[in-house]
Amino acid sequence: MPGRENFKSTVRKFIYGSLTLAILLLIALTLVNSQEERKIEALDATAVGTSTQSGKTLSVKVIISQFSTEEDRSVLVDAFKKGQNKGLVDALSKMRSVGRIAITGTVGSDLAYIRLIRTDTGRKIRFATNRRLQFGEVYQNSPTTAYNLTAGEFDLNDSDKTKSTGVLYPAAQLIINKDGQLEFQLNKNHWNLVNIIDWNQAGSTE
Repeated sequence: MPGRENFKSTVRKFIYGSLTLAILLLIALTLVNSQEERKIEALDATAVGTSTQSGKTLSVKVIISQFSTEEDRSVLVDAFKKGQNKGLVDALSKMRSVGRIAITGTVGSDLAYIRLIRTDTGRKIRFATNRRLQFGEVYQNSPTTAYNLTAGEFDLNDSDKTKSTGVLYPAAQLIINKDGQLEFQLNKNHWNLVNIIDWNQAGSTE
């Protein structure tokens, strides 16, 4: 009967419309959550040289597109256990970029690992990636090519931003020291990070 068929058609359209709306809402919520998880953050700092580099300064910018996971950390730990520094470098080279670092005098490079660690005063952000070797280093087979990592850490104080500190290792390699502990061995000396601006928190009044 025409009336019943029209009624069935209306019901089907209503059901299909409701399902379509539900799917669109689910997609929208997923995109919002994804954007929250991958919200871009920027950190600026001044790197101050130590020891033989005392008196020198560099500007450092770190862009974070997302933080590395516990699974990423486990991959790097396992890679180091199997192949030490070379294994770590190989594993980092296979990871997708999660951010970027730019240091005065360089064109900048992708960051393969950025780890967020909550602390009592705020948070620590650790980062590591393969260092972009200079043509002269490779051509002359310089000993500096062994220091093929760039790494560092921001220790951010949310309640008193003037107490935020950090350290930068422009050229380093990861080793196991005589006490069996992991440590960075540097080509020269570390740089202290000061005047840190966390643009994600810069506008906060808390």
